[in-house]
Amino acid sequence: MDFGPYLMLAMLEGAVMAAVLALTASGLSLVFGVMRVVNVAHGEFYMLGAVVAWFVAQHVGGGPAIGFVAALILAPLLVGGLAALADMTILKRIDYDPERTIVATIGLLYVIQQVALMTYGPNAQPVEPPFNQRIALPWLEWGDGGLAIYFPWGLSTTSYKLFVIIAAVAVILAVWLLMSRSKAGLIMRATQLDGEMATAFGIPVERVYAAVFGIGAGLAALAGVLIVPIQQAHYLMGGDALLLSFIVVIIGGLGSLPGTIVAAVLIGMSDGIISVFFSPTLAKIIATLLVALVLVFRPQGLFGARAR
Repeated sequence: MDFGPYLMLAMLEGAVMAAVLALTASGLSLVFGVMRVVNVAHGEFYMLGAVVAWFVAQHVGGGPAIGFVAALILAPLLVGGLAALADMTILKRIDYDPERTIVATIGLLYVIQQVALMTYGPNAQPVEPPFNQRIALPWLEWGDGGLAIYFPWGLSTTSYKLFVIIAAVAVILAVWLLMSRSKAGLIMRATQLDGEMATAFGIPVERVYAAVFGIGAGLAALAGVLIVPIQQAHYLMGGDALLLSFIVVIIGGLGSLPGTIVAAVLIGMSDGIISVFFSPTLAKIIATLLVALVLVFRPQGLFGARAR
């Protein structure tokens, strides 16, 4: 197979990663944008989504499709509810102080991680995808007779990976519509701009914060559900998700949803291509260097507003 089909295959793998990363990072960006809270435990909510998906798949009968649909519904709700409870019982009590919030979410990270280890176990567990048909991909090439379509051996993907990309795009579009076209989004944006003024107008800011923290965690959990049939559920899988999410929101601009999406596509696609042709380690190194360059030359990120 020539270089072109290999590149196309690498880009498809990168698109899957970009889709999952965009979902995870959107939750982190939403929480910071509205609450100005750096949630260090965000990766563990991603891990919980994958673990809940595995648990539901093991205990819900009717085949892998039924278990997967149940996990898609239950995991974001359960993890989002847990995050909202953590906000009301921990973050609210420390008045969302930036330094203490970081320490509190680090503690929450270790609590969630150790509880998952004690209940779920140390081994990675697979989840069967609801559908996984192999789809051959065409390639265009100029030949003696002009432009021709052929199917190179090995150039294929699966129907589930295409579903992950489509599902992530649909969810991100729904989040954008929620933030820009709904009354709930208007309330969140008002709280983001001036919490004290929002309180003066009767907006229950603390409830808004709990809902936003829960939605952010639910998006991470949904990403975990989507990725677990491709990877495997493991109690330490939140570390890479957290690191890449921070990279994305820093590059895109803290609190900027469009910037988060653009940065997720950039990091996901480059990670997929570099991992296929070189190594995953090199991809992480380049992503870290890119963050350093952004912090030096554009500290507010690609789409972030400059601090005044």
